[in-house]
Order: sequence, then C-alpha cells, then structure tokens
Amino acid sequence: MKNNNSKKNSRREFLKKGTLAASSFFIVPRYVLGGNGYTSPSDKINIAGIGVGGKGTSDLWYASDEGKENVVALCDVDMGEYTKKSRDRFPKANFYQDFRVMFDKQKDIDAVTISSPDHVHAIQALAAMDEGIHVYVQKPLTHNIKEARMLTETAREKKIVTQMGNQGASNSGMRKVHEWFDAGLIGEVDEVFVWTNRPVWPQGIPVPKSDGSPVPEGLDWDLWLGPAPKVEYTNAYHPFNWRGWWAYGTGALGDMGCHLIDVPFKTLGLQYPKAVECSVGQVFIKMWSPEYIPEGCPPSSSVTLDFGATDKNKKPLKLRWLDGGLRPPHPDLIPASDPLGTPNSANGVMMIGSKGIITTGVYGFTPKLYRKGEEMVEFDTSNQPGNEFGHQTKWIKACKAGFNSSEHKALTSSFDYSGPMTETVLMGNIAIRSYMEMKRNKKGNAYYPGRRKLLWDGRAMKITNYNNANKFVTRDYRKGWEI
Repeated sequence: MKNNNSKKNSRREFLKKGTLAASSFFIVPRYVLGGNGYTSPSDKINIAGIGVGGKGTSDLWYASDEGKENVVALCDVDMGEYTKKSRDRFPKANFYQDFRVMFDKQKDIDAVTISSPDHVHAIQALAAMDEGIHVYVQKPLTHNIKEARMLTETAREKKIVTQMGNQGASNSGMRKVHEWFDAGLIGEVDEVFVWTNRPVWPQGIPVPKSDGSPVPEGLDWDLWLGPAPKVEYTNAYHPFNWRGWWAYGTGALGDMGCHLIDVPFKTLGLQYPKAVECSVGQVFIKMWSPEYIPEGCPPSSSVTLDFGATDKNKKPLKLRWLDGGLRPPHPDLIPASDPLGTPNSANGVMMIGSKGIITTGVYGFTPKLYRKGEEMVEFDTSNQPGNEFGHQTKWIKACKAGFNSSEHKALTSSFDYSGPMTETVLMGNIAIRSYMEMKRNKKGNAYYPGRRKLLWDGRAMKITNYNNANKFVTRDYRKGWEI
C-alpha cells in the first residue's frame, strides 16, 4: 500500500517540479497557450467514478469540469442503459463492475466520486482512502452512525481531501442565512422545523418478493447487494427504490436530511444531539391491526432532536423533522398566504428566534427573513455561477491544492463537518427503527418497548437509556463485506 502511494506521490511531484522548471525559463499566460478555459495537462488530476448512473452521472461530469479533467476509470455494478451516458462521455476510461478490482488494478487514480446506494458508501470510501485517494461521497455520507465516524476519523488520519454531496452547502443562500443570524437579526433560536415531501418512492409497503425474473444482462446483483443479506433478484430495488428499505437505504430522513438539516446545523453551530424521540405513520389493511414491516421505512415520520446551547446560539433548542408530506403550521409572524420553504411548502427549513424567523427552501434556496413590524426580506438565489454551486469543482481544486490547504479549509462539507452532521441525521433513524420494533408478551399481545425518548451520548455513540437501540448504530455485514 505504501508503494502505491509512493508511486502516485512521485508522479505528482514530477508534475510540480516540471512546472517549476519550466517557469525558471519563461512564463506564458495559459490563455495564450490554450485559450480561455484551457487546463494544462500538468494541472489535471485523474478521476474515477463509482456509481456512474443516476446522480453519479452529474457528480462525475461536474467533478471533471465537464470533461476537462482526466476521467480514467468508471465503476458500476450495472453495465446496461443506466450507465450508458457516463460511458459515452468518457469512452477512454476503463470500466469496472467491482470497485475492489478497480483499486487493485488501476494505480493512477487521484480522486473518486462515490454515488452508489447508501449501504455501500462507507465500504467504497474506506477502500479509496486506504489507497490515498481523495473522495467525494453522495449524501447521506453513510448508512449508519458508526460508518460516519469511521470515515471522519480515517480522512483526518490519512490526510484525505473530502466532500459530501449535499450541494446546497455551497449555495450563496447558505451564506446569507449565516450573515443574518450572525448579525443577531432573529436573536437566539429555540425551535427549528425541517420538513420534506419525501418519500416519493414506494415506502411503508410489504417487503418486495422476487417473481423469478432473471437478473438483467449487465447487472451484477451480488455486487449490488454488497454487505446486505443475500436475496433473490427483484426489480423493486434497483436503480432507485432501494431508499425505502433499511438494508440498503436510509428513508426520507437520510435522503433529504443532509440537504435540509445542514442549514440550521451549520448556522447555529450545532453539535451532537442530546436526545431524540419520534412517532411514525401507520398503515392499516386489517381493522385494529397495523402493518408491521420492520424491514422498511415508514410512510411518514415526526422526529424531535434536542440540542444544547452552542457558542453561536446560547439557548438549547428542539429541531423537529417532518416527512411524508407533513409540514409545520404557520407561526404568527409569517403571513398565512406566504408559502413555507419552497413555493409549494413541500420542503423547507424554519428557524424561530426571539426576534424573528428565517426560512429557506431545499438546498438553502430563497432565504427569507421575517421580523416583527418590518417588511419580509427575500434573498434571490436564482442565478448562481457553476453547476450545483460549484460543489464538486471546488472539491477538485482542493484535491489539487492538497490536504489542509486554504482551498481544502474552504470546502463547505468536508467530512470533519459532514460526518457529525450525518450522524445527527442518522440519529433520527435510530429513533424511528426503535419506535417501529414490536415484541410480544407471553400472552401473544404486541408491545413496543422502543417508544420512548432516547438519550444519546454522541462521543461514545451510545443510547444510554435503552440498550436495544444501540444495534442500529451499526449493522450486520454479510461475510466478506465487513469493515
């Protein structure tokens, strides 16, 4: 492993020294050599993509600056139509189905985008970091809290430049929200609402069963399952609807929480929550008999996280998450005719302070400031330069500049920040899964022991008042996929 890193470091040093040697003789502006937008070969790095269909298509495209950087490898368990766009864009890149084979065979990779399903994020990211490769990982960073902690600590230990794919973190609306709050315009915050219309995929339904259909040509089903239990192929999961099943996804909270909770988490300087409790929507097919589907996420949920005071916000607060189409009521300060969050009120953030309220849509879009006796102030976020606010390209620039560079420190979602934030999001899922778990007494009557307020020791990653919930801090890994 050290030899691999040495080879890559030697190549990088050669490029740097070559550039310095040339500059001792003459300096020619780059635009003269190659025109506007030209990137010198010595300024390029070699990028790979894992999960190059769906969201991975744009993640890799934007990270490569629309093909200006070197994309040397593509990896996806699906070689069919799902990944065709990326394969057509980068025909010279080597294609692999197994990321382990890619890292074993291809030693020229400097950075990798990871846009696969939630349940394999951590395994793939750790494998990349072990090779000294910089990583960009789609949200949520990981499938469970233990994995998030491992990625955060490994990135720091191995000096890896990292970024999580919650692109709204680079939105100018986020900076405006920070500016308003830091100026004291809404005072101290004691209540936050965050909500989404997700799930928009099948959820709260019985576990899909295989109908015996063959695995589509070009799809490696066993690789897709990864650490999850082995099951027969069904088209109910790939490529998108896996999100509603705990073996693979993290539900509505995992899907949208890192986009939305990011706004108050960063603005208010939040740390690990102290406690969490929830309730979830039920489905009745038979009278008096709610469906019991512990393998799947619920159709809707309400989660409350308790936070202590911080350096930025001197009051304890409650953050209330709502999904499945649930949303908060209008506070008196916001006119009844005003939408909350997005224009249709389907997704949003609302921070309620002692002097006013700040709201945003998803990704920090269109922040609004409400103060008693004053006109509402709206910040326009409609015209911003760069694809997805430059979230991926800023990461690539930081990879070139190196760990702990000013470019690296300026990233809005490196793992030092997005790891703890992801842990907070996944904390809600521990409450949901505990709440849903049913047991039966000796008479056969159902009861739900996890329906309580759970107290959380963030540093120790442990629920302190209901030990059975701690199994959800991590997961059981299929043999050969342990981390």
